[in-house]
Amino acid sequence: MGTVRSTRQTTAFRALATAICLTTLPGLTAAQEQAPDQDVILEGTANGQQVQIRLPDPEEQLPLEDLRKFTEVFGRIKEAYVEEVDDRQLLESAIKGMLADLDPHSTYLAPKEYEELEESTSGEFGGLGIEVGMEDGFIKVITPIDDTPAQKAGVQAGDLIIKLGDQPVKGLSLEEAVNLMRGKPGTTLSLTIMRETENAPIEIDVVRDVIKVTSIKSRLLEPGYGYVRITQFQSETGNEFRDAIRSLADDSDGQLDGLVIDVRNNPGGVLQAAVGAADALLDEGLIVYTEGRIQSSRLRFSATPGDIIADTPIVVLINGGSASASEILAGALQDHHRAVVMGTQSFGKGSVQTVIPLDETHAIKMTTARYFTPDGRSIQARGITPDIEVRPARFTEFEGQPFFTEADLSGHLENGDGEDELNSEQRKQQDQNSDANESHMERDFQLRSALNLLKGMTIFQNKQDDGDN
Repeated sequence: MGTVRSTRQTTAFRALATAICLTTLPGLTAAQEQAPDQDVILEGTANGQQVQIRLPDPEEQLPLEDLRKFTEVFGRIKEAYVEEVDDRQLLESAIKGMLADLDPHSTYLAPKEYEELEESTSGEFGGLGIEVGMEDGFIKVITPIDDTPAQKAGVQAGDLIIKLGDQPVKGLSLEEAVNLMRGKPGTTLSLTIMRETENAPIEIDVVRDVIKVTSIKSRLLEPGYGYVRITQFQSETGNEFRDAIRSLADDSDGQLDGLVIDVRNNPGGVLQAAVGAADALLDEGLIVYTEGRIQSSRLRFSATPGDIIADTPIVVLINGGSASASEILAGALQDHHRAVVMGTQSFGKGSVQTVIPLDETHAIKMTTARYFTPDGRSIQARGITPDIEVRPARFTEFEGQPFFTEADLSGHLENGDGEDELNSEQRKQQDQNSDANESHMERDFQLRSALNLLKGMTIFQNKQDDGDN
């Protein structure tokens, strides 16, 4: 009896699947029988209009044997699995599997995931505050987001999460892992992490919170030298970026001598926001283009006239946590020779994901194209190579005795041009003031290197201008 019942269910499902595959538009009927080497033509009406559809060669469609295999598995699960499985659950699992097997970024979005995606692009969502992906069955941290519980707890880009609480990550889907990381604000989740610099797994306790991401942070490093940190590209980032630069220029008597754009550990975000930020600093030319199989995935974005800080030297800081939209901005400014890119190789996430709604509560996020820089460089799995490689370093100054100078000698010859003299005590006071400024910069070696490069570029440019005059 069991065999008969299973056969009936499988046969019925096969018939249903075949009917679904052959249904196209209401009212369509097959034309007269075609020769085996010709395409099949369907004719009929749709929305009151006569239509004709040419179907490709059946041999180029999904092989019937594979379709039979799918329906056979479906029927056997329905009949013999240890617990009863709902048809909808099975079909959703099949959809998830199809997308998950394509690449790490394609996924099926059920109502909760769809809602969370919308929250993340608006800049406020609940969780730990880390951008993650899959690697060898484990969760890899692409980057912790600025000022979030994960960053404050010490989670770093490149960390491999092997356990979430007591739950091993191996075998979980990315969606399942993300769901475990989300939770009620104020609750604690213990992350077991493998890190390249550690010989054994380490545990980090992270307290969940409502994540509010501030996209743009800015300040003056020194008079005339601005710093803009982009933590994540959100829908309004482009406009906020322009406002931040104008504000820094106003604070510097209307003109910046140099600008540092920091996109380290920026996981990306909205494509148009990266385009808007690049457009603010370019007068013309291509910013980024995408290539995919369908026409709608082949896009080109170009700059509009108007560089808001024309001729101001720019340094862009990147690292292994700079991904997607961050790489678009850095690549565009690099190809147009508008900025010097400094730091370490970026992440290499150069693919475009399109969210395709299936209904009001379900959607699929599917990779539909690749990003290319203006010079035609593919970002995917390669990233942006910095013009100047500067690795993170712990900066420690040598604590030595101040030098004895000419100004300390009794009866020394005076300067002669009216300039103030500097003895050892005055030099020591200058060094202390300099140390206070370095503390403000948090002794960030890469940022310090960027500032020094900008100063050098400004000095060189001023010397050239003086020579021309």
